[in-house]
Amino acid sequence: MDLAALQREMAAAIMQPLTTDEGMRTTATDGRPMKGVAESFIAPNSRLTAFERLEIYNRQYWFRVLGALAEDFPGLQAVVGARRFEALSIAYLTEHPSRSFTLRNLGSRLPEWLAAHPEWTGRRHRLALDVAQIEWAFVEAFDSAERSPLTVDQIATLDGNSRLALQPHLRLMQLQYPADDLVLRLHKGERSQTSEAGVEHETDAPLAVPKIRARRTWLAAHRVDLSVYYRRLEQEEFQMLAAIRVGLPLAQAIEAGFANSRAGVARRTRRIREWFATWGELGWICAPELDSLF
Repeated sequence: MDLAALQREMAAAIMQPLTTDEGMRTTATDGRPMKGVAESFIAPNSRLTAFERLEIYNRQYWFRVLGALAEDFPGLQAVVGARRFEALSIAYLTEHPSRSFTLRNLGSRLPEWLAAHPEWTGRRHRLALDVAQIEWAFVEAFDSAERSPLTVDQIATLDGNSRLALQPHLRLMQLQYPADDLVLRLHKGERSQTSEAGVEHETDAPLAVPKIRARRTWLAAHRVDLSVYYRRLEQEEFQMLAAIRVGLPLAQAIEAGFANSRAGVARRTRRIREWFATWGELGWICAPELDSLF
């Protein structure tokens, strides 16, 4: 077995989910006995068999990735309950195992995966989706790039043909619930205790989440001085920002923002002026990258 083949064999073994009692499975995914798989590239020692030595890596891999996912999504865990969260985490990581040198990207596909697998979130499915979106937006807003924003004077020179860009760390979300306050409360009140697996929870049941009514909500996550903040948006404001993000000229972005809006011309003008003042103050607006103009 050459090095690349050995690495693939070992990766497949250690990334295979654990048994219910947190041990290594006795059979590989292709049906081979795991004992034989381990012995094909690991030698036993005076204390441990090849299987037991490989099991150490298998267990540590899963303890680490499950702990990392729980650290990034404590609100989702609180909403669905610890036991259900662990089960959905294992299902998600089995389908989308770590493919990056950093655990930062581990949950990048979790919101879309949850949307396609409502069986893992129970009766709080829509709320869970919103919470997962908000929590992943936090990760992206925290460490995504920041570019030099346009100054107030530069913004004042814009016309209908101007093309703009948004800060890479600015994340836009359209939600079914006003769940941002809930996420902030859950994060503030979370209490962690360590166990062998990295995380231990006081209860398997979902937390008693304050009653929250479904209401379409538009939200931005952004970074200021290395801290992440959430800001609620008006629907027209969200639509305009989304149009700017995809590269529409300013006149078309304004038209997209007020599509199906009942706001009159005077109100539209006032709101646009207020939004640009706020966006400029927060540093959200940038010049587009040169290669995006061609």
